[in-house]
Amino acid sequence: MFWLLIAILIAQRAAEMAVARQNEQKVKKQGAIEFGESHYPYIIIMHILFFLSLIAEVLLMNKQPSSWWIGIAAVILIVQAVRYWALCSLGAYWNTKILVVPGVELVKKGPYKWMKHPNYTVVILEILLIPLLYQAYVTMCLFSILNAVLLTVRIRAEDKALEEYSIK
Repeated sequence: MFWLLIAILIAQRAAEMAVARQNEQKVKKQGAIEFGESHYPYIIIMHILFFLSLIAEVLLMNKQPSSWWIGIAAVILIVQAVRYWALCSLGAYWNTKILVVPGVELVKKGPYKWMKHPNYTVVILEILLIPLLYQAYVTMCLFSILNAVLLTVRIRAEDKALEEYSIK
């Protein structure tokens, strides 16, 4: 079951990166400007290391699924639904990079009606819940801290870019 979860998550990330590349081409044709290029590689590295850490902790420490695994798995599925709701709400503007088309109105539909960064909330919850599913507490704590640091930088860069170039 663990390897199935890992395979699903990696396939999901690979598909998202493919969508991001397509969306990047679309918005760059509209004049999109990229921001946060200097921190972007660290985000990619952190996500790769997250999976490696999770795999290592579960295998090397012989971690078993939590006794609460059904509830945790249910919450993970709900979180995934929010991820795709956010992704679909942004359409071609969704990306793993900060790409802003000057003069375009901010998306305020879907989960963006209620919160500014729903996809980052999803990532925060995933980094907590996926390791929790297998009681991988070291991975959960370490990557929650790393993610908080990187998201602080990321959200500041994104908010600044959107403030300067988007229509509210």
